[in-house]
Parts: sequence; structure tokens; C-alpha cells
Amino acid sequence: MKYCLDTHVHTMASGHAYSTLLEYVKRAKEIELDLIAITDHAPKMPGSSNIFQIANQTIIPRVIEGVKVLRGVEANIIDFDGKIDVEEKYLKRLDLVIASFHDVCLVPSTVEKNTNAFLGAIENPYVDVIGHLGNPKIPVDYETIVKACVKHNKIIEINNSSFKSESRKGSDANCNVIAHLCEIYGAKIIAGSDSHIIFTLGEFDEAIKVIENANIKEDNIMNSSVEKFINYLNKKGKPVSMEDFNE
Repeated sequence: MKYCLDTHVHTMASGHAYSTLLEYVKRAKEIELDLIAITDHAPKMPGSSNIFQIANQTIIPRVIEGVKVLRGVEANIIDFDGKIDVEEKYLKRLDLVIASFHDVCLVPSTVEKNTNAFLGAIENPYVDVIGHLGNPKIPVDYETIVKACVKHNKIIEINNSSFKSESRKGSDANCNVIAHLCEIYGAKIIAGSDSHIIFTLGEFDEAIKVIENANIKEDNIMNSSVEKFINYLNKKGKPVSMEDFNE
């Protein structure tokens, strides 16, 4: 199965990333990715882009040099009720919203409180993907979260950088647990590179191992088809459809 899209990509607008949109597009062509989603960090991440830069992505063409481009954000969960740091009026403009718990934006607490933070984000209708859930620094009830994602039609990300990053060291075992729960409950899953430089764009090697070991059905792997992923977003009311990519 080909993993034909990368939905977790940071440009220089994120503050601690090192490549531009056009550099990512060129790299995507080189490695034969059909689609990328720009998901720069939302404003509560120290040093990140301002909200107007995120909202202004509507000026980005849908197709650049043959590569399909989605306009998105990696929003920060900022309290234990699951509030995120992007207002509704801006969320409406975006194709894709990842919600992630970063310990620099919210200090982790008990399993119950951390789990509740994720559950609140999952209930947000604008959130599409729950990012890097396996971080051992943020203990949660994985079964409760996976079941909530199924109920609310959310996608769970297996974040490839979590296997290689010092900041989320030890995610391996948790990601395996999460993937097996996704298989049991039929949750949608996606591999994300969490790329902060072009050289890691489309890197899914470790995430793919986890997904394959859990025997996730191809229908539930959202990287497997651009049309499947776009139709998922469109049915949720996101401002994107396959017709938008007709050059």
C-alpha cells in the first residue's frame, strides 16, 4: 500500500522549523507524494506563527507544481476541558485541524485530567486529527480516547517523529497500544511525519511498522487515498473537495 499524503508538515512559520512551503512542494514531487497539508503550530506554541498567518492560508493555491496542498493548523490543547488556541472564526477557514497536547503549552497533570483534555478536543467539531497521542510525558486512558475518536469520527495520528524525537522519547510502546486499540474499535488512523524540515517529509517508516503490526484495515488508514481523505474532510463540512484540485 502506498502512503500518498503527509498531513503533518511545519514550515518556517512554526518558528522552530527550517523549510518553506515551496521547498516542501518540490520535495513532495521528488518523493512522489500526491498531497501535503501545511499544519504550522498555532500561536500558544512559543515562537510560532500569529493567527493571521494561519488564517491567510486561503491565498495558497490548491495545487502547486502538481502537488495538492491543504491549509491547516496544529492547534494546542490549552486547558483540561480541551479548549484549543484557535478561534472558531479562523477554524472555519481551514481544511484540516490537528489538536495536540504540548507540555510547553499545558503542563501535564493526572491521567484523568489529561484524558479529559483530549476528550474535550475530540468533541470540538472543527478538530479532525488527534496528534502524537503516545507521548509518555502525558499519561492518559488510551481506550477511552480511542472510543471517543470512533464516536466523534476523528482520526488518530501515529506520529513518526515521536519514535526519533528526544521530546517524546519512549512513545514506541504507547503507540503500539494505541494502534491495537484502533484495530479493536475500528478507529481511523493516519501516519504523520511531523516534518520540521524537508528531509523528513513523507517519513513514515516507524509509524507504518506500528500500523502493520496492529493489522489495521486499509479502509481505516487515511494515508492510503487522497480521495478518501478529502471526502472525509468534505463530509465534515470542511471547505475542500476533490473538485478544488482540478487544474
